[in-house]
Amino acid sequence: MTPKNLTDKTPDQMTLLTDDDLFLFNEGTHCRLYEKLGAHIIKEDDVEGTYFAVWAPDAERVFVIGDFNDWDKDRHPLRSRGQSGLWEGFIPSVGQGALYKLHIVSRYGGYRVDKASPFGMYFEGPPRTASIVWDLDYTWQDQRWLAERGRRNALDAPMAIYEVHLGSWQRVPEEDNRPLSYRELAPRLADYVQQMGFSHVEFLPVMEHPFYGSWGYQTIGYFAPTSRYGTPQDFMYLIDYLHQSGIGVILDWVPSHFPADEHGPGFFDGTHLYEHADPRKGFHPDWTSFIFNYGRNEVKSFLLSSAMFWLDKYHVDGLRVDAVASMLYLDYSRQEGEWIPNPYGGRENLEAINFIRYFNQEVYKNYPGVQTIAEESTAWPMVSRPNYVGGLGFGLKWDMGWMHDTLQYMSTDPIYRKYHHNTLTFRMLYAFHENFILPLSHDEVVHGKGSLLGKMPGDNWQKFANLRLLFGYMYSQTGKKLLFMGGEFGQWNEWYHETSLDWHLMAYAPHASLKKWVQDLNQCYRREPALYELDFDPAGFEWIDCNDVLNSAISFIRKARTTNDVILVVCNFTPVPRLDYRVGVPRGGFWHEILNSDAEFYGGSGLPWPRCSSKVRGDLEGND
Repeated sequence: MTPKNLTDKTPDQMTLLTDDDLFLFNEGTHCRLYEKLGAHIIKEDDVEGTYFAVWAPDAERVFVIGDFNDWDKDRHPLRSRGQSGLWEGFIPSVGQGALYKLHIVSRYGGYRVDKASPFGMYFEGPPRTASIVWDLDYTWQDQRWLAERGRRNALDAPMAIYEVHLGSWQRVPEEDNRPLSYRELAPRLADYVQQMGFSHVEFLPVMEHPFYGSWGYQTIGYFAPTSRYGTPQDFMYLIDYLHQSGIGVILDWVPSHFPADEHGPGFFDGTHLYEHADPRKGFHPDWTSFIFNYGRNEVKSFLLSSAMFWLDKYHVDGLRVDAVASMLYLDYSRQEGEWIPNPYGGRENLEAINFIRYFNQEVYKNYPGVQTIAEESTAWPMVSRPNYVGGLGFGLKWDMGWMHDTLQYMSTDPIYRKYHHNTLTFRMLYAFHENFILPLSHDEVVHGKGSLLGKMPGDNWQKFANLRLLFGYMYSQTGKKLLFMGGEFGQWNEWYHETSLDWHLMAYAPHASLKKWVQDLNQCYRREPALYELDFDPAGFEWIDCNDVLNSAISFIRKARTTNDVILVVCNFTPVPRLDYRVGVPRGGFWHEILNSDAEFYGGSGLPWPRCSSKVRGDLEGND
């Protein structure tokens, strides 16, 4: 429906922007600019067309060009809205599916450029770069999920995340290796995730991006799912389908940088509008991309609105914020003399810190049932602690230290592991400083690092045994879990975004058995409160023996809130059987084995549980 303030105006007077919008936008606190900027279809009574609005404060003139006016750069000018820097206008008879760009004439140096809309909600498929006028109407069927997702996303709930790159999870080889569409993915991915027992999926960035090889981390369309796999409604259908299947959806979101492609937000109106002008703050040396100017209020409104957009219009259950460390530190990936200190002489990016805190505050205020997750690779304190105690306000943080240390340890030949025992046990010195997720992510299976299975030492049988041990150890540790696609069945090849996962490996027993092991781990994890209820409370973990260096073995207890709900975990990180291996327990009684990674069923040797990684649940009343 068209707002009433539009219908009583002539076409050259129509606006969606109120004075409050202008104030909040310029103040840096507008969280729903997607309702006002970009392209909005108006269709009511005798009013039919599209309203366009864009921020370009240093433009002399702005025009809308598109297939509806033969890309004429003079036919449809926008009008300036006071001193706000916003331009707006209404074009009759332009509707759903129209291609458009914004032709910017800067007031500096005669600069002219054609830009895609920063608030575009749908884009042409690359290499084409036009925005598309599109309505986001969709009838959702996930009300039951939304009503209970606060419980599903709670810090004391089991969270096992399956990380997915949409374009390479499955492809259609008989159709020129094309990726599945959003709608084709929906039933296949939902059925698989349900079968495997994961609670959530996390998608590598789906936001529109010009270079496919960036996996979405070089984002152009901060309000548009990529058109490579379908329309916005098709992506909504995928999320809706997952929700109806009881599966949460987390999106990777990249507010840290954006590509320098000409049609993107960079140098938008002939000035460095979204990014810092000084390359020491505005250009990222690692990714050759622009860095947002977090001190500019309108940029903060832009990014806040992007975050809220995915939570609002697409019903997502969490945002995993990429490259937080690059936002926090002014000297990130820079040598001496290549960065500008903050006003106090430090290397902390105070503007980015303020933005991050406000972002988390607004997300949890408006959507208390979701989670924000930081990919933060340093020892910055209190990343996942509330703002009011001095934290950054995230709900969860990836434990990059655990990922690095554990993979380094597991890739070591078992005969030498006794010399690296502290690498295995060090985590418990800091495990409760943050609300951690243990990630075995896409970053660890690319750029020559090899697959998880390929990292494991020994012959093929030993590689599978080591990988089962790694997964068992991860699921028994404190913290939520994340596993990148392909790891669950032991893909040999390093992940490549242009091809499907090697699903044919399911025909071979070692891979099928490993997949069954992960499936059973997920089921056990979600069934046993001792494995998740006190993930972020020291009361949920107790060492039995962390110093058995010679045997490369560890043993510990996981506890639930209920006193008698206890799980004993024993891990043997060598191929040597430890028969009659004795461990202490908090109470007497019969202890029942619930999982054993060395069971024949999973491709192991079938020796009793002390042989390798195993977990037993103690019924302290002796009823089992």
